[in-house]
Amino acid sequence: MLKKLKWITMSILLLCLGIVGYYTYSFAQFAMTISKPKVDVTSNASQEPVVQKQKPPVYELPEWEGTERVNILLLGGDGREVEDAGRSDSMLLVSIEPVTKQVHLFSILRDTYVSIPGHGKNKINAALAFGGPELSMKAVSDLVGLPVHYYYYIDLDSFIKLVDAVGGVDLEVEKDMKYLDPTDKPEYQINLKKGMQHLDGQKALQYVRFRKDAMSDFTRTERQRKFLGAVAEKLQSTSTLITLPSMLKEMAPYIQTNMSPDKMLQLAVSLHKGTGSIQTAQLPPMELLREEKIHGASVLTVNTSQLQKYVTGQLQETATNQEVQKSEQQ
Repeated sequence: MLKKLKWITMSILLLCLGIVGYYTYSFAQFAMTISKPKVDVTSNASQEPVVQKQKPPVYELPEWEGTERVNILLLGGDGREVEDAGRSDSMLLVSIEPVTKQVHLFSILRDTYVSIPGHGKNKINAALAFGGPELSMKAVSDLVGLPVHYYYYIDLDSFIKLVDAVGGVDLEVEKDMKYLDPTDKPEYQINLKKGMQHLDGQKALQYVRFRKDAMSDFTRTERQRKFLGAVAEKLQSTSTLITLPSMLKEMAPYIQTNMSPDKMLQLAVSLHKGTGSIQTAQLPPMELLREEKIHGASVLTVNTSQLQKYVTGQLQETATNQEVQKSEQQ
């Protein structure tokens, strides 16, 4: 009986190790596929990624050691051609505290008027067109007062395929959304009906891009945060975890990042038990922004020092609340 019990125990252990090994291998393959080499801004060799039209100014990327807060910029380009990333259609800054599992998701209004190094003043979404993801990182870092360690980039076509790779998302569409542009591709036209529905890649793109309503980009960034929250929730479900290896293989061709595979694995390990509640906010917040016309264009201006204090306050408030909850549980 004892011999049989030992055999069963060993079999279960080997099975668990096999599963862990399979998942680790799948993640490693995914990380190596999406990770792109850093651009050497001091070299004359033409090694820039395809999303970059010209060499960005030098941006010394801050090192992330693995235990301190890490800030990751999510970029969605609105370019219609492979060689042209266009401007960033969406910009979201994910700030993660690996030790406490505290996560903040800041959506940045694309019409925010900022100084873009080497290009003067412009809307912040122009940084992608001027100098690729690295210049976008620099512009966002200067705006919010936080080091931006990494970026993840995806274009419109890849967004559709990426959402399809995860099997779509069930989401409540809060109102009818319709905007038809005869000069654009059929897959980029917007025509959604109000109500709970399953969003595949094309419908999801319509949902996160729609802004033809009274609040324009303000409500659109809310929808983008809502959609990402739904995706995050789905990815943590048991049914999704079972199919995760094959899902990662399907997703890999559509994402580009400068985060190395070892750093991805380090972050994944620190968050392997999930995260706490995700705190979301719009930048600049309504109380700090001003709508202005500059050189005939409608832009949003903000006092940078006040905005940076706001961001710091958001991070500190969550940390304080966590400490209070921890002391109450003890």
